Amino acid sequence: MLPRSLINCTSLKFLNLANNKLNDTFPHWLGGLPDLRVVILRSNRFHGPLNISGDVKPYFPSLRVADLSGNEFSGLLPPIFFQNLRAMKHERNLSKTVIQQDLEDASSKGINPDYIFNLYRQVSVNVTIKRSERELEYIRTLQLLTAIDFSNNRFYGKIPDVIGELRAIQLLNMSHNRFTGRIPQSMAQLVALQSLDLSSNRLSGRIPSQLTKLTFLEVLNFSHNKLEGPIPHGNQFNTFENDSYGGNMGLCGFPLTKQCDSGEGPNPAAPKLKEDEGSPISFFWKLVMMGYGSGVVLGLSTGYIVFTIGRPWWFVRMVERDWQRNFTRWIRRVQRTRN
Repeated sequence: MLPRSLINCTSLKFLNLANNKLNDTFPHWLGGLPDLRVVILRSNRFHGPLNISGDVKPYFPSLRVADLSGNEFSGLLPPIFFQNLRAMKHERNLSKTVIQQDLEDASSKGINPDYIFNLYRQVSVNVTIKRSERELEYIRTLQLLTAIDFSNNRFYGKIPDVIGELRAIQLLNMSHNRFTGRIPQSMAQLVALQSLDLSSNRLSGRIPSQLTKLTFLEVLNFSHNKLEGPIPHGNQFNTFENDSYGGNMGLCGFPLTKQCDSGEGPNPAAPKLKEDEGSPISFFWKLVMMGYGSGVVLGLSTGYIVFTIGRPWWFVRMVERDWQRNFTRWIRRVQRTRN
């Protein structure tokens, strides 16, 4: 179990317990540490829900990296967990202010700032960026990363809408869980997001078109869910390939080979057809065909009446004379052919 005496380390800023065999529930009491910025519990045996203690206020106010991946956490994600992550809500550059504050605090306590700086350089954290694991120094972590990684656990239920309040987050990985329901439209508010992985869950419905507003997004993985409908287009979404959407039988449209039905997306031929119908050329040919059809009917009707009543006589005689002359020529041609 994780020793609760850590709650007395009120100046603790970085906690990395990855790749051990710790068997415990979520240490919610760590939320009372005011300066804790990085919590890494990856690849242990932590289990159970993310119980939130009402006695801890504020709750993880300085947290910028939360890595709980590769454990056995389960249950619903409590919205209050995300509502208290103040450092992930505001878009601001903390890369210098955080380090500078730490060095100033050390100096005020009679500690050589160079010692603190060199100590930070020796501490590293493993993070998954663009589907590959990288080792970053603690200083580079503060400079480059604001992240939540809950992957490879047993969380279920809906992803809370309040996650859209974390406007400073850059990496969000909730893959390989049992999440259901729709992808929250509020994720379109994560304007700093660079990597989003929701793969291998049970998410359903359509991909929100609002997500095309995430112009910094470099990595996207929605594969192996139950998503359906057309894939949105625009901005970064035009750069993602098939593997970002594979395993969703109901999805259609670019970049997949499966085309969307006419009812699921705009039909590019429909506006063109409507435009052709109202064009001057189309109207001209309609008049031609109408005139041709009317002329044929009128000609047949007039001919029948003329030859029935025998008037006008000059027209009837002219037609008979021409018919007789042509008939005589045809008889002579036939006789000539036989001889």
